Amino acid sequence: MRLRHPDGQLVHLGYCTNVHPAEDLAGILAQLDTYAAAVRRHLDGEVVGLGLWLPARLAAALADAPAARRRLRRHLDAHGLEVVTLSGSPYPSPGTTEGAGADRSTKYAAYQPNWTSRERLEYTLNLARILADLLPGDAVRGSVSTLPLAWREPWDAAAAAEAGRVLDELAEGLTEVAWRTGRLIQVGFEPEPGCVVETTEQAVSALRRVNTDRIGLCLDLAHLACAWEDPVQALTRLEEEGLPVVKVQVSAALEVADPAAAQETLRGLAGPGLLRQTRTASGLGTDDVEEALAEDLPGPWRVRCHVPAHAEPAPPLATTVPVLRDALDALLGGQTAVCDHLEVETHTWDVLASPPRNPDQLAAGIAAELAFVRDELRGLGLVPARSRIHI
Repeated sequence: MRLRHPDGQLVHLGYCTNVHPAEDLAGILAQLDTYAAAVRRHLDGEVVGLGLWLPARLAAALADAPAARRRLRRHLDAHGLEVVTLSGSPYPSPGTTEGAGADRSTKYAAYQPNWTSRERLEYTLNLARILADLLPGDAVRGSVSTLPLAWREPWDAAAAAEAGRVLDELAEGLTEVAWRTGRLIQVGFEPEPGCVVETTEQAVSALRRVNTDRIGLCLDLAHLACAWEDPVQALTRLEEEGLPVVKVQVSAALEVADPAAAQETLRGLAGPGLLRQTRTASGLGTDDVEEALAEDLPGPWRVRCHVPAHAEPAPPLATTVPVLRDALDALLGGQTAVCDHLEVETHTWDVLASPPRNPDQLAAGIAAELAFVRDELRGLGLVPARSRIHI
């Protein structure tokens, strides 16, 4: 979806496909046929933006196969879809068929390999090479989101120094992509609870030396809420330090005023798969919601569980949509758009009273959430913009 900010910038809005992951090109094309095309139908033919999630093995294959990239681009165009951003996290272990959000022997495996490793660097540069061929002709740039360096343990000065060297190579690699393709691709590191970079303050410290023409922040609004950060203060800090926001994930977390009244539902979130980091207003926190329940942390809680922004869950659960609205206002409600890449990232629909039960219901839900965010942006003064895609 495309909107025009009053300052003239073209703002791209899409959704992240990690909600229905695929492991190979055939699976990606089927994913587009089954879900993304249906989302577009539910939106009455508006061009739909996608934040594609590509596993490392597929990214390596596509980066080395121009014909396959052209095939994917043709498929996108045929369905009225466009891609300006890719998701570079998680990275499934080589030789496995694990997908985004899949069960793992440990939930912490989602943070490996980290940014001290060559594997993470090459994966991200492969995504940049692919994205350069997928970008619409009139897109100013592309973006790739990635994990916030690493999980916080183990991490020491030696790891930080090695990550710094790898990030220098990342900037050099992105410069080479720009030189070879003529397309600017930027990488955004996404603060997340429990990681080396959890807050915008930590981001400023950890990324102080990076090349900010190539590297910046991916601001996830659910993570921002879970850190109990004020959006205006956070964005002011980033602006003052010169760290750009290259991508925004428009997402809502769970908020629970009285955890004791929601124990059954919260326990249902604590199964295998992704961590559900939990933070309290008083600054306490745990790596997973089941630990917060065991420790009987005082409420209110915010739980890193991305839930649909357009539909409230059943009481006593609520969402951090008020934080989302404040953040969108700070990002796009002023005279200048702070960021032009927005991606709805929701991967938990079963907390709703009536969760989707088939692909078309999920597509309808994704479309409804996109329409909700689009309408929020229109309320900030953005207007629909034309696309060059015609089908």
